[in-house]
Amino acid sequence: MNSEILEIRSRIVSGETTARAEIEKALAAAKEHEDLHALLEILPEYALNRADKIDAQITELRKKITNPDQFKEAVVTEVGRLVGMPYVAKDNFMTKQSHTTAASKILENFESPLDATAIEKLNNEGAILIGKANLDAFANGGSTENSAFGATRNAVDSSRVAGGTSGGSAVAIAKNIVPFALGSDTGASVRQPASFNGVVGYKPTYGMISRYGVVEFSSSTDVVGPLTHTVADMEILCEILAGRDGRDSTLHENYFEVEGGKPDKLKVGLIRDLIGEGIDPEVRQNTLGFAEKLRTQGHTVTEVDLSMNKYALAIYYIVTAAELSSNLACFDGIRYGRRAGVPDEPIANQPNRFATPDSQVLTETSTSDAKTLDDIYGKSRNEGFMSENKRRIMIGTFVLSSGYFDAYYLQAQKARTLLIREFDKLFADYDFLIGPVAPTPAYKLGENINDSLKMYLSDIMTVPASLAGLPAISLPNGSNKEGLPIGVQIIGPMKSDAKLLNLAKSMETE
Repeated sequence: MNSEILEIRSRIVSGETTARAEIEKALAAAKEHEDLHALLEILPEYALNRADKIDAQITELRKKITNPDQFKEAVVTEVGRLVGMPYVAKDNFMTKQSHTTAASKILENFESPLDATAIEKLNNEGAILIGKANLDAFANGGSTENSAFGATRNAVDSSRVAGGTSGGSAVAIAKNIVPFALGSDTGASVRQPASFNGVVGYKPTYGMISRYGVVEFSSSTDVVGPLTHTVADMEILCEILAGRDGRDSTLHENYFEVEGGKPDKLKVGLIRDLIGEGIDPEVRQNTLGFAEKLRTQGHTVTEVDLSMNKYALAIYYIVTAAELSSNLACFDGIRYGRRAGVPDEPIANQPNRFATPDSQVLTETSTSDAKTLDDIYGKSRNEGFMSENKRRIMIGTFVLSSGYFDAYYLQAQKARTLLIREFDKLFADYDFLIGPVAPTPAYKLGENINDSLKMYLSDIMTVPASLAGLPAISLPNGSNKEGLPIGVQIIGPMKSDAKLLNLAKSMETE
C-alpha cells in the first residue's frame, strides 16, 4: 500500500496544497469527530502558526532554487521529511505546547517544561502537533474507558470501546484526522486499539525508541509505538524516531534501517496457545487465513507451542504493578500533581479542551481541609487517581512489601526469564511468530469496566512479547460478520524491526 506521508509531502512540495491547508483539514476532522472523544485537547493557534512558518520556508526556497529536483531535496533537507504533516500524540507524552494530563485528574492542568524526545524528533522533521489524544489514566486499563475525562468510542461502532490504552490515537488514525499518531505500548496499548479500529500499530524492540519525556507506567516494558494507516508510513516513522538519546539509558545503538524488496522465504510459527479455547471463532478463522496467505507467498508456517504463555498475564500484572507503584509515588500533590484543597480552573472553562458529560473532572474542586502532610498525600492521591490506578498501586505495593517480595515479585521475574528463554528457543528455529492481537473484536462500552479480570484477559495475546521486549505489529486482518475489525499480530526476535516491517508490508500489499 502507498505511503500517505509521502503523498501529503509530495502535494505540499509541489504546491498542490500547503501545510496550512493540511492543518485546517485535520482540525476540521477533529471537530467533526468530537463525539468519539479521541482528543483531550486541540491546538489550533499553535498548529496554524507553525504551518504558516513552514509555508514561508517553502516559499523562500522556491524563490532561491529553480531546479525542481534540487528544490524537492532542499525542502526535505531543510524543512524536514515530515514537512507540514499533522499528527497527534497520546497525552502521556510531554509537550510544551499543551497540557500533559496522562488523562488523570491529578495532572489535569499540568504544563510540561519540555518536549519528549519523540516529539522533538517529529517536530525537527517538520511535523505539526495538532492535539493530545485520550488514554486510560496513566495508561492503566485496556479500553480507554478509565480516563478521568471520559471514554473514547470505537471508530467503526461508537457503542463499542476504542481499545486501550492508546485508544484516542487509534481512533484519530481510523477517522482520518491525521496520517499518523504517537502511542505508548506497555502490554497491548498500541496493538490492541489498532486491532479494534482497523489500523496499523507497532510495538518496537524495547530500547529502540527513546522514552524520555513519556509519563512512566512500567519502566521495563514501556515503549513508544506509532500508529498509521500503512506499514510504509510506519517504516518512515521508525527511521526518524529510532536511535540513541543520552537522556534514556535503556536505548540500543541505532540499528534500524528500512529494508527494500520482497522478504526472503521465511519460517513462521503460528502460536497454538493463542488460537485455542476462549478465542472468538471469527478471530481464530481470520488468523488461520493469514497463515494461509503467508504460505501462498512461499513462507513456511507451522504451529508451535509457547507453554509459558499461560503464566504471562500473571507475570505481567505482578511486574508492571510493582513498577507502577514506584513510578507513581511522585504524584502526591507536593512534588507533582494537583493538591487537595487547592482550586484549579475546571477544564470545562478552557477553550479547545474536551470533556464528556461523564468526565470525573467536571465535579467541584475538593475543599477538603487537609491539615497534615499525610492528609495532603492521602487526599490528593485519592482524588487524583482513578480506581484502576489505585487497584494497581495497591497490588504493586503489596508484592514489593517485606515478606511478599520473594513470594510474588521475585518469582514473577524468574518466570519472566523462563518465558524469554522459550522465545529464544523458538526464534532459533523460526524467523517470526504469529497469532491474534486480542481474543475478541471490540466489545461494548461498559461491558468489562467493572470486571477487572475480564479486562486484563483482553491483553493475554500481547503481553508475552512485551515481557520479552520483542518487536510486534498489529495488522488489519479483515473483520467479523458485524463489520468489526480484526487484527493479526506478527512477533519478531530482538532487533528484527526492519525485517519484521518488511514482511508486514509485503503481506499488507497482498
